[in-house]
Amino acid sequence: MDFLSERVSVDRKDGRTSVVISARTTRGRQTLLLTWVLAWIACGVLVILELNKRGASDPIRQYLLAFLAFWGYFAVVGIRALLWRLKGFELWRIKDGVLTIKDSLFGYGKATNYFVDNIQGIGLLQLDTTSFKYQWNQSVWVIGGERLGFDHMGKKVVFGKDLSEDEARRLIPLLKNALKTERTKG
Repeated sequence: MDFLSERVSVDRKDGRTSVVISARTTRGRQTLLLTWVLAWIACGVLVILELNKRGASDPIRQYLLAFLAFWGYFAVVGIRALLWRLKGFELWRIKDGVLTIKDSLFGYGKATNYFVDNIQGIGLLQLDTTSFKYQWNQSVWVIGGERLGFDHMGKKVVFGKDLSEDEARRLIPLLKNALKTERTKG
């Protein structure tokens, strides 16, 4: 097993290539995210307590219910991001003519298979680092930040969450070589 960095490992044996990317981030960013999630939950609890004090005919109650709908959505997003940063992995495997990509949280997740023969144009994504979308995807409370992509039967597939530029550049030749080897086998 080779380690490209603290977060990225590559295993090549038995006719397969596997890449594991840990979603962990720095201790400071993990603490910041945990603090944000706990503060967000505390805000929601306070709003729920205030909602329970209000009568059914109080007009403020409707505003509090609307707020709780948005609060609930962002609470789920925040908790999911926190769990991803603490226990998440992105797994890739090239074996038997299939590239499998899986986002694994506590060992669970949906694996998506792509036939190697249908993969075209694998490479680095062209990212505009000045755009709001790029900045949002690089933030700690979002599960995203993909760096690599390819075309598969007319659809654009992106993967490589939170890879640094250096890690992504080092993985591309490895992936291209593994895909080429799989194509020659079949």
